[in-house]
Amino acid sequence: MRVINLGPDPSLTYRPDLNKTETKEKDDYRNFESGSLFDRVFNTYKLMHTNQTLEFVKQKNSEWTSCKHAEMKMMDAIMSLDQLVDESDPDVDFPNSFHAFQTAEGIRQVHPDKDWFQLVGLIHDVGKIMALWDEPQWAVVGDTFPVGCKFQNSIVFRHNTFLENPNEKNPTCNTEYGIYEPNCGLDNILMSWGHDEYLYRVMKANKCLIPEEGLYMIRFHSFYPWHSHGDYMHLCNDKDLKMLPWVQEFNKFDLYTKTTDLPDVDELKPYYQSLIDKYCPGVLRW
Repeated sequence: MRVINLGPDPSLTYRPDLNKTETKEKDDYRNFESGSLFDRVFNTYKLMHTNQTLEFVKQKNSEWTSCKHAEMKMMDAIMSLDQLVDESDPDVDFPNSFHAFQTAEGIRQVHPDKDWFQLVGLIHDVGKIMALWDEPQWAVVGDTFPVGCKFQNSIVFRHNTFLENPNEKNPTCNTEYGIYEPNCGLDNILMSWGHDEYLYRVMKANKCLIPEEGLYMIRFHSFYPWHSHGDYMHLCNDKDLKMLPWVQEFNKFDLYTKTTDLPDVDELKPYYQSLIDKYCPGVLRW
């Protein structure tokens, strides 16, 4: 597997003001306190935080990571997200397929030499296809967090949505380390089940050629308590800390490219199909 050793150049950062269609200020993103979509978002997280237990996550890992649910090409999977509006997202109310191309184009603008990074921007949310196969959105979308240890305060809606989660009062699961060892590494942590882990497993099962940095972006881009708030560092090993700046660099594009000005997908498809053919070609097992 090809690995990119150079870390992100801090001078190459996507700035919303460079996007002529940007209408939102940075502070307006991820507003979990108010807004027209608040009720939908809160209800999704309430269900997630009630039902995402250690036992549930183990069950979903067993159910989905065998990648025996379907066979399809990557572009077909991306375009299937035309049918999906993410119920956990307070920023957008349009199909997820547009966000895929927005993210990829933002990365392409700043990192034209890293085609694998652009592809990660395109495919990072494709694991949400589970919602089109009857998985409830609370088990597919939204921010992720470890299960089997204490739920940290930086988790969205932390203080009023976990009350009915059995792990909240389980003495095995509600301590700082829970079932884990110090600095055991995120690879050994069970995360709340969702599209991040699922797509990561699809990439591994199909032996896709995306570098390790890109796989970390896919697997942990929704892990906001870690990459944006600095929590759960006591579970990280050296590899996780090395990869963290890459996940943080990706997050700038994932978040700040969301606008209501939608890209011309048909015009962009040929370029991105060439990246798919390079890194994850043909029919994939899902």
